[in-house]
Amino acid sequence: MFFDKKLLSKEEEARLIKAIELAEQQTSGEIRVHIEKESREEAVTACVAKFHQLNMQHTKQRNAILFYLAYQSKSFAVWGDEGIHEVVPDGFWKTITDCAIEYFKQGDYITGLEKSIELCGEQLKQHFPLQHDDTDELPNEISY
Repeated sequence: MFFDKKLLSKEEEARLIKAIELAEQQTSGEIRVHIEKESREEAVTACVAKFHQLNMQHTKQRNAILFYLAYQSKSFAVWGDEGIHEVVPDGFWKTITDCAIEYFKQGDYITGLEKSIELCGEQLKQHFPLQHDDTDELPNEISY
């Protein structure tokens, strides 16, 4: 499953990148995943800090989402930029988090992230449909 140097196998990383690419094919929104072994901060605090460290707040429509997982600490959070917060329904972030955690409880981190990325993509598609001149503003690779 995870190994120390990179945390994900090449196959697991490819699955997550594919999930991001599929979600972004129908939206101008941007999705990233950051995974680390452990965190000493509360999940949302660490996620927001990483969001800004990765310069995700600089998308044109402020519509980026970061998934943050510190697997050994059992710490998980999702953070969306202000453009998304303005339009998603109440309970959206809880739905995303609950989806991921259901899989995490079974030890299936990759599927949990894939399914929650898919849910985010559906919401982004509704509020930020793909534009004819859309460019991929953020890299799709997993950060560690």
